[in-house]
Amino acid sequence: MALRRPLLLLLVLALGIAATASAQDPAPAPAAPPIATPTAGAPEIPIRDLEAVVVTGVQPGPGLWRVSKGGHVMWVLGTLSPLPRGMQWDSGAIEKAISQSQEVLFSPSVEIKTDRGFFGNLVLLPSALKARRNPDGKRLQDVVTPEQYARWQVLKARYIGGDRGIEQWRPVFAALELYDKAIRKSGMSARGLIGPTVTKLAKRHGVKVSNPKLMITISQPRQALKEFANTSLEDLDCFGKTMDRIETDLGTMVARANAWAIGDIQTLRELPYGNQFTTCSAAFSSAALARKHGVADMAGQMQNKWLAAAESALMRNHTTFATLPIAELLKSDGYLARLEAKGYTVEAP
Repeated sequence: MALRRPLLLLLVLALGIAATASAQDPAPAPAAPPIATPTAGAPEIPIRDLEAVVVTGVQPGPGLWRVSKGGHVMWVLGTLSPLPRGMQWDSGAIEKAISQSQEVLFSPSVEIKTDRGFFGNLVLLPSALKARRNPDGKRLQDVVTPEQYARWQVLKARYIGGDRGIEQWRPVFAALELYDKAIRKSGMSARGLIGPTVTKLAKRHGVKVSNPKLMITISQPRQALKEFANTSLEDLDCFGKTMDRIETDLGTMVARANAWAIGDIQTLRELPYGNQFTTCSAAFSSAALARKHGVADMAGQMQNKWLAAAESALMRNHTTFATLPIAELLKSDGYLARLEAKGYTVEAP
């Protein structure tokens, strides 16, 4: 099954859809390579050293939001990514809430299917990997600005190393790879803690699990990949903003990860939530291929899908346990704000 993920992820991105991350833990980060010297004449791009230290050991995580109406209660856990890679989550309070619930409702996601089956998708994998590359054999240096490429050289040397193949990738794919490597180097992990733990606890206590999903079927994946391989993307803004975030926001990301780990909701409220992924998603969703496949307002559709599932769960269950990104819980117009506007009582931890 793991071999299908690169293909489906690429198809998702090609259509401008934000897919959920894998639940598997990443491999340990390699030792950091020495910082290379930029091209002669290029400006030096400083990389801010991290001042915050990522917490380790057993940590409690944040408290739960409480949504209620008519005697029915939903406990909501705010999730965050990335989190400290070395922490162990003390999920005792979460287990108690799950054990007393009749249903666990996960955050909304997208499920991508093709009409080719498992082995058919394996045949498409080489085409999917090829579609990551710039059209016409161009390299990163040929498609980004000189200033961006100078910054890229410094960041690539620090977080990726001497991988030459990535120089052929489209800027958006290179940016996503750089971001992933940077957070690993900073002692954080983007996957593998909250979802699997909640799933395990629900299974342990025999609690029903619901996963609100948008189902997307690609009936001609080979043609979609062929079209994507020849489609130009407006992804320089994504490339630049990803580097901005790595250069200036890693310390804040560490602080945010630490605040989640120790349950410091006030700090989570106060820290800014930089997010380059909206810009990167726009690079795909504005492409002609995405318009051709009718992909529009995926975030809104996913929100509506989850809210409908949440109201249904609140109606039929005495107690429900749910997860949502903590940034959504802290928004004045987020998921819970919409429930509150419908007459539900929402209480923060």
